[in-house]
Amino acid sequence: MATVLLFGFYCQQTNVSVSAEDNGEGKLVYVIPIENEVERGLEAFIKRTTTEAEEANADHIILEINTPGGRVDAAENIGEILQDLEVETTSFITVKALSAGSYIALNTDNIYMKPQANMGASGVITADGNAADKKAQSAWIASMRGAASSKDRDPLYAEAMANQSLDLPEYGAPEGEFLTLDANYAVEVDYAQGIVNHRTGLLNELSLANAEIIETETTVAEGLARFLTNPVVVPILLSLASIGLIVELYSPGFGIPGSIGIASLVLYFYGHIVAGLAGYETMLLLLLGLVLIIIEIFAPGGILGFIGVGAIVAALYMSTDDVGNMTMSIAIALIASIVVAVILFKTIGLEKGIFRRVILQDSTSSDLGYVSTSNRMELVGMEGVTVTPLHASGAAEFDDERLDVVSEGGFIGPNVPVKIIKVEGSRIVVREITQ
Repeated sequence: MATVLLFGFYCQQTNVSVSAEDNGEGKLVYVIPIENEVERGLEAFIKRTTTEAEEANADHIILEINTPGGRVDAAENIGEILQDLEVETTSFITVKALSAGSYIALNTDNIYMKPQANMGASGVITADGNAADKKAQSAWIASMRGAASSKDRDPLYAEAMANQSLDLPEYGAPEGEFLTLDANYAVEVDYAQGIVNHRTGLLNELSLANAEIIETETTVAEGLARFLTNPVVVPILLSLASIGLIVELYSPGFGIPGSIGIASLVLYFYGHIVAGLAGYETMLLLLLGLVLIIIEIFAPGGILGFIGVGAIVAALYMSTDDVGNMTMSIAIALIASIVVAVILFKTIGLEKGIFRRVILQDSTSSDLGYVSTSNRMELVGMEGVTVTPLHASGAAEFDDERLDVVSEGGFIGPNVPVKIIKVEGSRIVVREITQ
């Protein structure tokens, strides 16, 4: 009897233990949001939060995804972070995981979706809205297939999300269309483990209903970095910087336009430093460029300004791993600054700002009292006698003053009476006096 009671007590304890484990009691779950566009700022956020989860010995990481996609390089880096984790990961697609978002989801161990959610449409689009070249598309398709295969998912559907030449009409993706899976299709092709209405349902599905939940949030710095590294914001910041510095050239001293220009550059680099794209050597190069430009404003000469601009451009390229996008952003900023410069030149001219110091504005006209030589107009009408023969030019004497003169016509001999008829600077024109 004692044996039976002990066995019953053991079974009861075992059932309690299993029940607690099924409910996730004593386990730790980190919830990380992936929202808005995928960019390098998000990558920095994912790296920080997943590191914190590992250091806290988390049992599970849930990525709550609602993104239209974004940068391929950022998505691939996030995928690498997820693949290196020893913690089990689950993507919970609440609205959509398109393009780069679908790639991130494919790198997690499990995928769950809300009933209205979808994933896919992962074709590579360049910053100008056109399809990427074949080389970039081929590499991205391979990445999509690899992400699916790494978690034992059929790579065909991942490829169809990025390759519109495949024909899957049964899933709404005939040839010429990228595949987008709704929740039902995702479950049907074994991409999603289930459909749930909310996080509570997801935790129940994962047997984590009673687990401790840690909800992560972006810090103020990370939120600002995500905004400042957005591919749309970058050309705006660079345009504000260039326009501000151009307007400052037309302003006396150093004021608001220059401050706006410098602030825009600082914000750009601040965001890229927080995102891990730029180092302190980049900031030193930026500071050098700004100092040289400021010196140029107060002590214009030209050379320091050009060196300063070159230093800033070099710093911009050092802070990005997407040379094409940076080149386009710089081109947009250059066009904007040229347009503003032309408008300012037509409305203000070169009479203000730095240009008044490097361009001669005064004219040496006779109206302002400037003459190249002494113009002796009082001589006109005086009479005198030639001292030397005038072979067009020679000397004559007027009231005991010997002057170099030019005859009006031809030869005039010596000791011939002449009259001054015109004075043009140092040129004195005489005419022979005839009886």
